[in-house]
Amino acid sequence: MTLVLIGPNRQVFPKGDIMEAVIILASFGTSHKEGRRLSIEAIENRVKRKYKDFLVLSTFTSQLIINKLRKRENYLVNSLREALEKANSNKVHNIYIQPLFILPGKEYEKLINQANEFSQGNPHLNIQIGKPLLFYDMDYDKVVEGLSSIEIKPKEGLVFMAHGSNSSIDRSYERLEYKFRQKGYKNIFIGSIRGSRTIDHIIPILQEKNIGKVKLVPFMLVAGRHALNDMVLGENSWKEKLLSAGIQVEAIIRGLGEIENIQDIYMDHLSKLL
Repeated sequence: MTLVLIGPNRQVFPKGDIMEAVIILASFGTSHKEGRRLSIEAIENRVKRKYKDFLVLSTFTSQLIINKLRKRENYLVNSLREALEKANSNKVHNIYIQPLFILPGKEYEKLINQANEFSQGNPHLNIQIGKPLLFYDMDYDKVVEGLSSIEIKPKEGLVFMAHGSNSSIDRSYERLEYKFRQKGYKNIFIGSIRGSRTIDHIIPILQEKNIGKVKLVPFMLVAGRHALNDMVLGENSWKEKLLSAGIQVEAIIRGLGEIENIQDIYMDHLSKLL
């Protein structure tokens, strides 16, 4: 049986085959059409341009979003199993799955488990899985560099809103914030919606530092529902909480997947995998 390998492993494809391999780009997914186009589809198009001899497929790990898009927009996107079955039906043995997740959290573990399950029933397939955005130490430095184009003035702050996961994975946000500190960015903060550190923890720090204005930015692949509702629109949104604390807010609705320097990290992880 071919095991799912978590990490790079060079594989030579036999000569004479029509297609070199299949690349599957896996994200949680989004029902936000414009966010999908600017982030997920933008990365997919970059991969297609670079790897023209590969079959490139996209998959969402959220079946709820898959079903919603099929019903509402007739937008067809694969589940992971459907993408793997397509690869198998094309008689391609080498399958490379590049996740577009931010952290190696629950969705990453789910992806690995589903791929392992499919691999057990199809032992002739060579399935390998790459790394999410923040995995290697150098990834943190690259993300800091990629986001440093957002300018903040003295007495201004920059607050990133992440989705959040369990406490052990959430430490990745603390690690990234520390990387910003090392690079001299003293007023950049990262909180999460469902994690251990929320905007309620960040506001007192902003007040203590006499920061009167912040730029509020989603730390998510896609600037979709969470970025709109949890960050700026709802009554309990981060924007409203900051305003209630006397802090001005400039919201930047842009997903990480829209930023070329962030896309580069995913592309680098994919090239390592191949």
